[in-house]
Amino acid sequence: MSYEDASPGIERRRRKRCLLLGVAVVLLTVTLLAVVLGLTLEAAKNPEEELKSTVVGRCETYLKEHSDISSVNNCERIWDTFHQAYVGKDPCDVPPEAYDPLIKSITQHVACSRMLFWSRTKDMVHAFTDKRECLFTVEDTLLGFLFDELTWCSKIDSKETFTTDCPGWGDCENNTVRSFWIRASLNFAVTACGNVSAMLNGSLESPFSTTRSTCESPSFQDLKSTLNPNIAYNCRQVPYNRVEGCISDPEIPCVDCL
Repeated sequence: MSYEDASPGIERRRRKRCLLLGVAVVLLTVTLLAVVLGLTLEAAKNPEEELKSTVVGRCETYLKEHSDISSVNNCERIWDTFHQAYVGKDPCDVPPEAYDPLIKSITQHVACSRMLFWSRTKDMVHAFTDKRECLFTVEDTLLGFLFDELTWCSKIDSKETFTTDCPGWGDCENNTVRSFWIRASLNFAVTACGNVSAMLNGSLESPFSTTRSTCESPSFQDLKSTLNPNIAYNCRQVPYNRVEGCISDPEIPCVDCL
């Protein structure tokens, strides 16, 4: 047989081998993609891992930006202490004191005369503190920064964490998130010293009213009367556009803003 007669058969076998090799590569690629996709989907379905990743990631970011407290705080330990506060418990039966160990696991001291409280003014307050370092809200501390806008809960005798279908703020008194913020806010308040500021919504007579308010309104007079006589009280009406100006112009002194 001549070379010319054999070459068509050789060519066919070569093409067959190439085809089989191509199919094997495609199958291997599909299999690898399926494994990777499966692992990705599995991770995405694990709310506890997602929550931990968010909390620990925020913690590491915060400590990088606040190096003065980085050596006295451990992000993994903070997560473990937080996790123990609610996991395996009725999501409507986690009292504020359940977060006491978490409070103790974090070390941070806010300087006197720099604490800012708020009610019904969250967006405005944080737009201000994002641009200014003269005042701190509880959400600007490490504790508040870690859990701001997050949702979490568990179930009785469960080892799982859930981030959906948890009780809302008003669904039950001792739900996991509400109790956390009550305890965190109390801790922020008891450590206050010097001059303490509060930004309230002047369009409301009180947090539960739709009537416009001034410093002479009964709700503020009631507040003044309940304060310890040794605590000085001062109320100032600050126009909305002044606060906006202070947000956009950091050269304006803080004392002229609030």
